[in-house]
Amino acid sequence: MTAREREAVANLVLYHLSKWSIISPLLHTYFRGRIYGAEKVPTSGGAIAVSNHASYFDPPILSSCIGRPVAFMAKEELFKVPLLKNAIKLYGAYPVNRRSSDRSAIRSAIKALEAGWITGIFLQGTRTPDGRITQPKLGAALIAAKTQVPLIPVSLWGTEKILSNSLFPRPIPLTIRIGDAIAPPQSTNKDELTAITQKCAETINTMLDLGR
Repeated sequence: MTAREREAVANLVLYHLSKWSIISPLLHTYFRGRIYGAEKVPTSGGAIAVSNHASYFDPPILSSCIGRPVAFMAKEELFKVPLLKNAIKLYGAYPVNRRSSDRSAIRSAIKALEAGWITGIFLQGTRTPDGRITQPKLGAALIAAKTQVPLIPVSLWGTEKILSNSLFPRPIPLTIRIGDAIAPPQSTNKDELTAITQKCAETINTMLDLGR
């Protein structure tokens, strides 16, 4: 099955309502967000946004800066709540059983890409204290190899300080940089996956080093 050119209209409508009414105003005013490289994101078709991860705020910030809905994994229990289930589905979330292997997450990510979404993957798989990527996982490169979609490196600078020693979000200045697309691996050979993964990690860390 080939990727569709665009996400469904209902998904796009909900994304833009949420972005322009809540997320974007907070990002640009409260967090004084700066975004560089937004023009590098493909306007249609599947792609994988790979990013560093330091805060619970990262998913909506990343999605807002990409300019298109970004599908992230969400624990399957959330899909059992009637009203919430429909809302997070429209926003692009897909269910993952955290007690099983990563195969379900990979299948769901591939399905989202085939439906024309950008899929968001945090390269280290978990949050890091300083936002830097030190132990990147091969999952994003593997999914890119299976679907032959590009990887879009994104650095989120400053998000690790949003809740630092505080229960309330602090007005930390944020800077988001989006790099040039990285071509997917041509095979699932481990050495090739590792090389592309390292290239993504180095690109993101280099953008982080640019600071504010």
